[in-house]
This record gives sequence, structure tokens and C-alpha cells, in this order.
Amino acid sequence: MKLRKFGNTGIIVSELCLGTMTFGWQADENTSHKIISRYIENGGNFLDTANVYSNGKSEEIVGNWLKGQDRESIVLATKARFRTTDFPNGVGLSRKHLFSSVRNSLKRLHTDYIDLLQVHAWDPLTPLEETFGALNSLVEDGLIRYVGISNYRGWQFEKALQLCRNKGWHEPVSIQSHYNILVRATEYEILPMALAENIAVMPWSPLAGGILTGKYKSGITNAPAGTRVGDSSSKEYYGRYENERTARVLLELAKISKETGKTMAEIALNWVLCNPAVTSPIIGARTIEQLDDNLGSEGWKLTTDQIDAINDASNMEVTYPYDQRAEEQQKRDRQIP
Repeated sequence: MKLRKFGNTGIIVSELCLGTMTFGWQADENTSHKIISRYIENGGNFLDTANVYSNGKSEEIVGNWLKGQDRESIVLATKARFRTTDFPNGVGLSRKHLFSSVRNSLKRLHTDYIDLLQVHAWDPLTPLEETFGALNSLVEDGLIRYVGISNYRGWQFEKALQLCRNKGWHEPVSIQSHYNILVRATEYEILPMALAENIAVMPWSPLAGGILTGKYKSGITNAPAGTRVGDSSSKEYYGRYENERTARVLLELAKISKETGKTMAEIALNWVLCNPAVTSPIIGARTIEQLDDNLGSEGWKLTTDQIDAINDASNMEVTYPYDQRAEEQQKRDRQIP
């Protein structure tokens, strides 16, 4: 597996990150450990979890696997933000909850440090100064190595970044955002911001909950049990993709699959990997077979024509200030007479 520099840091990560949300939910501990081991055997070194995945069980499973490994060989990422207890302060990005979350994650993960701690989402209640001051303290105390951000909008990330620069604090080095062929609004603000600031990008759900694999032939809302959508408590969320645009995308993926001999999953993941702003998409699996299919996205590239065809099929209506007319006007304004 190819390796990539992680944004503006000195660490190197594999270009596919193994997400562990299925661990303790759709994959038991034995299967989960086999999945991690197969991923490592194929050259991966980057694991992503969160303290709320399966109510902490995902971290426990990763930690039990990690006990038998060389800790320095793994780049380990987790997250904090969402509710972990029923107490009033058992949620959010306050100093209290962040310190408590990190302490508990370290216990479950059986490690004395976390490589990348990511705030899982924006917290409208807690001041940014408190959140990122606490994160800076956690870095200084040696409990975490780097700060990351997940699910922020472009302006929210930039505000946090500039605050840290002004305060002389450790800056966020990565953003984990929803991005795939069906979710392309990330291209408007977040990806350009990441390129401009040299921020590592970790797209989550690059296969849109399995929709882009083409496996939901009976319809997304009729997804069977044992699948990401079928087992989800938010079927209505995925149901919004049951439309003409998704049908166009799936037809194009099927066409390219026939041309290349690659699966639709491999093609959809490769499309994400081909974006220069992307560092390491987060792949998830509940079986070894799914993992192997995902790993097949690495080591080759779609042609320019194939990427253009996928882009055309997934094209969305774009309005000001992101439309082509606005971009052309800006270019004309900057032309030298």
C-alpha cells in the first residue's frame, strides 16, 4: 500500500485508513482482529476509531489487538465530542469532557498516548478558546500527539486554525469529512481550504454506506439486515439517495466496472483517491471479503475520461458563488492588460 505524508506534519500514513465503526456492531472481536491484521499485512498503518462507536466497544477491540503489537508501527486516531454519560457534562468539547474522554479512551485502547485526537463535531456551547486550549494542554502533557477535526464546515475549521495560530497553540492538522461520489459539496469549501492550508483530509463513508457498491439492487430503503443501511437506525438518511442522480452514478460505475474488471467499490474508492486534496479515505468492513474488495482500490488509477464520466453522472446544480460563471469572472478580473 502506498504511503502519504499527513498534511503539514512529519508522520507518514497509508493511503487507505481502516475505520473501525463496524467493530462491536457488525463484526465481533475475533473477526475485527482478523480485519485489522489483514489490513496491516497489506501495508496499512492507520487506524481510526471513536469513543462512541458501539459505546466504546470499538476502542476496546482495537486496544486488545494493539496489546500484541509494536505501538510505534501504528498511527492511531480516535475522537471525542458526543455523549458518553447521562450526566449534564457527559457531552461536548468542554475541558472537563475532553480530559475525561481522553483518559477513558487511553484505558480502552491500552496505550499511553493517542496519535490523532479529533473533535467529532462542532460544539456550539463551548467557546473555541476552551476547546483548543484544552487540546493544546493534552498535546503538551504527551497524551495526544496531534489535533484533528471532524465534521466542521470550512469557516469553522479556519476559525479554529487561526485561533491556534494567534495563541501559539498546536494547530489542527487534519479534517475528517463526508465525501464520496454522491456527496460532493465538500469540494466547495473544505477541500480547497485543506489544499491551501496543507491540511490532511480523511473522507468518511467513501462508499456512501455501501450504496456505491451496487449491492442494494432491491432499493436503498429495502436494504436487508446485515448491511450498513439495513442495520442503520437512520434509514431515512440513506433513503434520500434513492433518486435519478444516484441511478445515473450506479450505471456509470457498472459501465466502468465492465471496462476495467474492477468492482464498483474499487472504482468508487479510486475516484476519491484520485482527488489531490485527499490524504487517506476511511474504509470500513464487517468481513474479510469486504476489506479485500476495498483494498483493491489501491495501486491503480482511473483514466481522465473515466473520472470525467463519473463527475458528469454525479453532477449537481451549483449556484453562486461556486458556479463556473463566478470563477470565470474572477479569472477575467485578474488578467493583466
